[in-house]
Amino acid sequence: MKLVTYRASVEAEARLGVVHDDLVVDVANLGADYDEDLPDTMLGLIDLGRPALDTLRACLDDAEGAFAPGTAIALANVRLLAPIPRPRKNIFGIGLNYVEHVAESAASLDTSKDLPKQPVIFSKPPTCVIGPGDAIEHNANITQQLDWEVELAVIIGTTARRVTRKDALKHVFGYSVMIDVSARDNRRAGQWIFSKGMDTYAPFGPCIVTADDIPDPQTLDLWLTVNGVEKQRSNTKHMLFNVAHLIADISSGITLEPGDIIASGTPEGVGAGRTPQEWMWPGDVVVACVEGIGTLRHPITNATPEG
Repeated sequence: MKLVTYRASVEAEARLGVVHDDLVVDVANLGADYDEDLPDTMLGLIDLGRPALDTLRACLDDAEGAFAPGTAIALANVRLLAPIPRPRKNIFGIGLNYVEHVAESAASLDTSKDLPKQPVIFSKPPTCVIGPGDAIEHNANITQQLDWEVELAVIIGTTARRVTRKDALKHVFGYSVMIDVSARDNRRAGQWIFSKGMDTYAPFGPCIVTADDIPDPQTLDLWLTVNGVEKQRSNTKHMLFNVAHLIADISSGITLEPGDIIASGTPEGVGAGRTPQEWMWPGDVVVACVEGIGTLRHPITNATPEG
């Protein structure tokens, strides 16, 4: 299933929906049509786990595309938000997780040329998440090196603590797309959180595809363009540490909880690795896609002055 968080109008509250053909079906309203208590938020659904997903799927099957008035709306007529508009915790970011990206980073960003022996983990705060179509802010007072990274996002469904690689994927709720925006000139003594954690630096969406629809996350093409020009193209099979390894490694010391997000790293082709280097500027448009999940499209705009 493709699950979304949406608004039916500018004034409407955010709601949980499921995409059915060219419709967004309101999950809570659909449940009510069948006397089932289904949640109206993505985190609420994640917390309820497999039984709620099974109930939702059964309701969809029973409806056979004939939905009660007020239950479904055309996908073209809704505003999609980030699937989890406000994550409960920092996003777990993974650096240097594609072999070719290790090489380009070593040449341009002073990172080690040696392949990491363990996943390189950083974090992005919840405040940097934006939804489909929202603007990525370029703050010229802070950065002149705004860069792009397309990534497969992994959403945890059940608590994972010291899990094995063999069992790790059992803890996944689903998958999404994330752009790990980075201000390359704001790395501080090797620390990345300010560089990667500024406001608007985590475009996320357009949906979460449940794990049962992506049984193998290591077979997905992913790519990114800037102003229509392809900059990145690869496949998740080229990850240095696959999704199961990442979950096992993080959970060895940090408990992963329902709703946690792992941004699993980016392939080669980032702006910092190009000759000459390339950066995103106001007026640019970045588009990122992961096969089987969907596409994100975001304009770059000047940061709005505060005060």
